[in-house]
Amino acid sequence: MSDLSYTIYNGVYAVAWTLHDIFLMKSEERSVVGRESLVPYPWQNIQFNNTAGDQIFMDENRNPEAQYNILNYVTFDLDAEALVKVGQFIPKAEHGQDFTINEEAIVWGWKYYEIPCATCSESCYPGFRQTPLEGQPICCFSCSLCPEGEISNQMTLVLWIFVKFQDTPIVKANNRALSYTLLISLNFCFLCSLLFIGRPTSATCLLRQTIFGIVFTVAVSSILAKTTMVVLAFRLTTPGSRGRMWVQSRVSNSIVIICSGIQVILCGIWLGISPPFPDSDIHSEPGQIIIGCNEGSVIAFYAVLGYMGFLSLCSFAVAFLARNLPDTFNEAKFITFSMLVFCSVWVSFLPTYQSTKGKAMVTVEIFSILTSSAGLLSCIFFPKCYMILLRPDRNTQEHIKNKVDHRGGNQSA
Repeated sequence: MSDLSYTIYNGVYAVAWTLHDIFLMKSEERSVVGRESLVPYPWQNIQFNNTAGDQIFMDENRNPEAQYNILNYVTFDLDAEALVKVGQFIPKAEHGQDFTINEEAIVWGWKYYEIPCATCSESCYPGFRQTPLEGQPICCFSCSLCPEGEISNQMTLVLWIFVKFQDTPIVKANNRALSYTLLISLNFCFLCSLLFIGRPTSATCLLRQTIFGIVFTVAVSSILAKTTMVVLAFRLTTPGSRGRMWVQSRVSNSIVIICSGIQVILCGIWLGISPPFPDSDIHSEPGQIIIGCNEGSVIAFYAVLGYMGFLSLCSFAVAFLARNLPDTFNEAKFITFSMLVFCSVWVSFLPTYQSTKGKAMVTVEIFSILTSSAGLLSCIFFPKCYMILLRPDRNTQEHIKNKVDHRGGNQSA
């Protein structure tokens, strides 16, 4: 039976079914009242099973509810083909019966009857990359080990080193807790770039810029606190001086909390007044609609960046002034180089971000996030990891004392 014939059949069957139902109701009324009463019976919410066993639904306008057949296009040979029903979707049916499909009835090709697989190779594990196979489809590949330095399948390696060697002088120098805070915040700096990847949603648009601003502020304020402690440790060296009270861990912790708290307040005001939201861009690339995040308040966005830049300049200025202090581990010099890299990246980010459109804007920001994070990590912690792992003879209290005596200076607190 064709689709049109089946629709006509259901229409006639619905009329017959309804008239039969009305006849039964009138018969019941005559038996109860003893006389026929002309009571209108509305044609609404009609539901029945036809002789084929299919459920039929009609609305109050006597229109059949939409039902969808799932058809399998089957080619038997070069001259014969057909559409075979393998399932159906009935929106008004009960849960569990609305969508039905017979997988065994599906024919995937006139030569192949098994369910095809989207890829012919298993996904590669972390630390391995896909290598295309010559002469094979793109979904077929082999897994080869990634080159050293391109990817790591280990967690937070530098943080692990500092935790394992936490009782050594180089880790204790200049507040061990600040080093842990900086390393954890740098981990989140790398991870926050993932929020910029993929189709924008309301959640990712709200979180990606605010989380980026907060975690970077924590990292920069930790560097500012470390630099301040280096300067204070050498300026306030008189025993019993009241100024020694400033060379304490609670002072550095207060710097991190206050500086980060101001950024949290700025982000909260941004989300409360004009938060970011998913938006469609039809002007950047002709003929294409780009789904991106509208930053909402542009002023708030640049206020968050500006505050982070202000802290960076403060850290750079303090570290630059303290670069020649006789620090045993060259802490101020490392911080100076790291902030120089950090500021260079974000100063070049602003004009580049303004001159790009569409998807390129996200690419520029992701590149700036990863580059600045890698700059901070490498400039501050890689020299220390080198001494901890490869030159343990320098990571001793005796070596520090001998070096200080030779310089005639003081070591960092």
